[in-house]
Amino acid sequence: MRLLLTGGAGFIGSNLARHLLSQDGYEILVVDKLTYAGQSTTLRTLEGRPGYQFLQADIADAPAMAAALARFQPDAVLNLAAESHVDRSITGPAPFIHSNLVGTYTLLDASLHYYRALNPTRQRAFRFLQVSTDEVYGDLAPGDDAFRESDPYRPSSPYSASKAGADHLVRAWHRTFGLPVLIAMGSNNYGPYQHPEKLIPTVILRAWRQEAIPIYGDGSQQRDWLYVDDHVTALERILADGHPGESYHVGGHCERANLDLARHLCRLMDEFKPRPGGHPYAELIEHVTDRPGHDRRYAMDFSRLRREFGWEPQHAMEQALRHTVQWYLENESWWASMLDPKAE
Repeated sequence: MRLLLTGGAGFIGSNLARHLLSQDGYEILVVDKLTYAGQSTTLRTLEGRPGYQFLQADIADAPAMAAALARFQPDAVLNLAAESHVDRSITGPAPFIHSNLVGTYTLLDASLHYYRALNPTRQRAFRFLQVSTDEVYGDLAPGDDAFRESDPYRPSSPYSASKAGADHLVRAWHRTFGLPVLIAMGSNNYGPYQHPEKLIPTVILRAWRQEAIPIYGDGSQQRDWLYVDDHVTALERILADGHPGESYHVGGHCERANLDLARHLCRLMDEFKPRPGGHPYAELIEHVTDRPGHDRRYAMDFSRLRREFGWEPQHAMEQALRHTVQWYLENESWWASMLDPKAE
């Protein structure tokens, strides 16, 4: 398959590109604007690999998207391009509206024109896969059932609202124009190549640098954690076997409170990189003022994915966290410049 993969220099996108190109049968054009969250160094291991191409472009640039589709002639478009950090969306919502809403519209419009020009055989095979988030649903109370695909959207932040709006556009392009779309909602991802602004890398790298580890509020917010390698195998399966117009949840079945997770990561750091004097890294945890509209709990019911495709997460969280901590400790050259741009 020939895949046009947007956001491929980001966390999930780059892991997806590496996964697909490790197999036979894929050619991938990675499209990325290379903002602060999309680092060219993240794709360095793919350079020179057969089947890999890269285009630096904004998905909100209509001529660029039309030209990329016409030149590359993909069998599917996978949209992983997004502004994704909730804190940044609170302090500055405009880039989220631009990338997540305007960008998705522009990519949908270009994809529809491209799709309509395909011959009937290629039209039947074509797919537009939108990668979304559990945050579009808002939050859950402690005893509530996990989110199902049929639940209504109740986004809390500018980020989740922009992603919800993008999903609505994707569904509308299917219902009104017949574009064969798929939507995948993933829970909180973690693993190698995640930007240092996210929770798990923040804890690891703040500990590394002997800095205070900030935890919002009382730290009782719960998330369903999904190892990125499991997420990308689910995306591959949804792309291959999903039914156009449908949504699919991808979860890790692994809920943890933020404070408990931070303490666990500190214990791993105690093991891998002991502090001078033997002091535990957990001493660095510092509770800070909670952010506005902070969702309390997310949980994903991915029984549809299990039932229809036989998909299950394959990585136990304990081992996946150990691997993640070790990866950050061994790859300072990748993350150092993001924490201190002068180090570039």
